[in-house]
Amino acid sequence: MNILFVCSANKDRSRTAEDYFAIKYPELEFDSAGTNKTLCEELETNYLAKEQLEAANCIYVMEEKHLQAINALFGDLYNHKITVLNITDDYEYGTKALVDVLKEKLPNSF
Repeated sequence: MNILFVCSANKDRSRTAEDYFAIKYPELEFDSAGTNKTLCEELETNYLAKEQLEAANCIYVMEEKHLQAINALFGDLYNHKITVLNITDDYEYGTKALVDVLKEKLPNSF
């Protein structure tokens, strides 16, 4: 199973989710990306690619705006795989607070 996490810059939320769950569930494949091309280029992080959406069995976006960005870029082809987590951009990479929110939003989801 391939799980994709998406936020704006692939710096804090989606990257934390990928790294945390990859350790917790080593038998699964995790990936992450951002929807803001400018920020991803500046930060040298992963900008969302169509191939990632195609490969993913489940896609978790942090906010509604990330779903809207995916739809603007690629249409609604992937909406059936997308879940909006409603995690705002108030956290830094790897913090306990962010991990706790991710665990709360995704208990036993995989």
